[in-house]
Amino acid sequence: MRRLENRICIVTGGAKGIGKATCQRLAGEGAIVAILDVDDHHGQALRQEIAATGHTVEYWHLDVTDEEAVEQVFAEVADKLGGIDVVVNNAGISGADKPTDELTSKEWKAVLDVNLNGVFYCTRAAIPHMRARGGGSIVNLSSIYGIVGAPDIPPYHAAKGAVRTMSKTDAVLYAKEGIRVNSVHPGFIWTPLVEAMAKASEDGAEAFRAHLDELHPVGHVGEPRDIAAGIAYLASDDGRFVTGSELVIDGGYTAR
Repeated sequence: MRRLENRICIVTGGAKGIGKATCQRLAGEGAIVAILDVDDHHGQALRQEIAATGHTVEYWHLDVTDEEAVEQVFAEVADKLGGIDVVVNNAGISGADKPTDELTSKEWKAVLDVNLNGVFYCTRAAIPHMRARGGGSIVNLSSIYGIVGAPDIPPYHAAKGAVRTMSKTDAVLYAKEGIRVNSVHPGFIWTPLVEAMAKASEDGAEAFRAHLDELHPVGHVGEPRDIAAGIAYLASDDGRFVTGSELVIDGGYTAR
């Protein structure tokens, strides 16, 4: 089934992890995909991989914290590919893992700049292009940590919680223009970011993963493709009556 035939889809942080799986899934659904990332090596490699399967795909270097660059790149995507129908705001970092009272302002702002301001810049840049197309779908990557608390990475929690509420606000603001806005809330997904956390843990990567597996009632952490499937649904017309919603894909983590 090709639910996104010829839809022009932007994926930020698209070079690896959930972003990579999303680019692959959207292309497989017939979308024209724009991969945006700061990791040119992996971004170009993914572009070549997807292009080799016969799908239309392009890569742009973009730091989502640079608001002028965001406006420029979104305009280039629209000009080269013919518009913008879908934006997946996926770019994100985990940031410093310290108690709140030990964080520096620089560490705090670094996470919010990518995980929150980046979503704002990209949403702002996308809206005029979506208006020109008569509507669109914005999918913002939040987290289970945008819903529940945990004793770690305070700036990440703060940013993801803000993205959750921001998505609802924008959903209401733009609903009458045919622009849907939803948030996705993954549980622990075995991405390069989580794998790096595992390798840096005191108990070692294997013990770290086993612990994560235990946190999810289904018995294991998720894979990037699990999240990509949900994103594809929200991006497509199958989700045409869905806006302002939270799609939780967490193996039962928040149901405990």
